[in-house]
Amino acid sequence: MKMKTNKYFLIALPGFFIATVLSSCSTSESKEVNADENKPASTQTFLLHKDKFSTTLQLPGELIAFQQVDLYAKVTGFVKDLKADIGSEVTEGQLLITLEAPEVASQLNAAESRLKSQEAIYTASNANYNRLLETSKTPGTVSQNDLDQAIAKKNSDAANLEAAKAAYKEVSVTQGYLEIRAPFSGIITSRNVNVGAYVGPAGKGSEFPLFTLQEQKQLRLAVSIPEAYTGYLKSEEAVKFKVRSFPGETFNANIKRMAGALDLKLRSERVEMDVLNENKKLLPGMIAEVSITLAGNDSTFVVPKTALVSSNEGLYVIKITDNKTQRVMVKKGREMNDQVEVFGDLKLNEQLITKATEEIRDGSVINK
Repeated sequence: MKMKTNKYFLIALPGFFIATVLSSCSTSESKEVNADENKPASTQTFLLHKDKFSTTLQLPGELIAFQQVDLYAKVTGFVKDLKADIGSEVTEGQLLITLEAPEVASQLNAAESRLKSQEAIYTASNANYNRLLETSKTPGTVSQNDLDQAIAKKNSDAANLEAAKAAYKEVSVTQGYLEIRAPFSGIITSRNVNVGAYVGPAGKGSEFPLFTLQEQKQLRLAVSIPEAYTGYLKSEEAVKFKVRSFPGETFNANIKRMAGALDLKLRSERVEMDVLNENKKLLPGMIAEVSITLAGNDSTFVVPKTALVSSNEGLYVIKITDNKTQRVMVKKGREMNDQVEVFGDLKLNEQLITKATEEIRDGSVINK
């Protein structure tokens, strides 16, 4: 019985030894893991520096006519003659449409007759007053009452004459509206009327404009600049753009006008450039791919994109102070290639980790 017990003891002893060795190995590995837990995955670093950051902003833009107007009839009437059509190049003041309105001619004749009548009446009353005035110089020939009545009649007729002149001028101006002329030089881009059509002000016989006139020798390039980039814009800054119609050609323009306020819907600022178009190669309505170079006014901190970490806590970089890591919250600026502007509690020549990750925790020891 004793021998049997010793046999079992000898068999159990190697098993206990193996378990002890495995337990010791496991504990050792656990300690190694815990020791490495605060070590960063990558300790490649760089010194923080400032640079004048310049980036190119790519945005869609729209070419529009420098001036555009829809022409309507000021008075109602019938189209008598058309002097232009779609594609016609016209000059300022050129006659485009002649209208016919018989009632306006009748009104003008009536106003002219009233004017002539008032001129005759005023001439007679003025002559009568002058005669009485000369006669009154001889004492006792003309009473003061007769002289006062004569001057009152003269003044009344003079007022009526001025009213007749104003009425005649008003009808004359109305008749002038029967001739529609070009307000500026340009090209007729649409026509919505034919000879004999009844036209008038918008909503009265003519829902659409008679003609649409555009100035195309100079165009406007309109671009909406996002809020984040408005601070980098400067007047007269050079801009390049391309259009689909001429994919291999680059056009130049300069910033001329900035809205100075943000659109409440898009949160962007409208910027316009003037584009010379003497050969009329570019057309209003074209969509352009605009390249705007945004140069910074002052030097800013620039870091590689890999140095930024975006987490639930926010955006941060990791700097090394006294061989320990420290997270610094930052805000991101412009980007160019693999570089990005950052703004935060940073100082020149501070040591930052090049490839930062969320696994690198605050206070991790860096072994050099």
